[in-house]
Amino acid sequence: MTVTGIITALIVGLIIGALGRLVVPGKQNIPLWLTLVIGVVAALLGTALARFTGLAETRGIDWWEIIFQVAFAAIGVAIVAGVGGRRGHRAL
Repeated sequence: MTVTGIITALIVGLIIGALGRLVVPGKQNIPLWLTLVIGVVAALLGTALARFTGLAETRGIDWWEIIFQVAFAAIGVAIVAGVGGRRGHRAL
């Protein structure tokens, strides 16, 4: 992987992570770096799923691939925000 590929993956990950945060309702108290990590992982999983189902190689924009990526990011953000939110409250 080249430096350009790594930078591109980080930019795509940040965009996908931000879109995932927009899809999840409510406020998510997670840092930007964690959104980036979730976005990169979601982008990889979404691309893998699109290729597995044969939806990644189309003419123009691969809308299904983007939908899969954002869905994975939303799931990741919801899980991390839920775990972080529960951890912040103490039992009475």
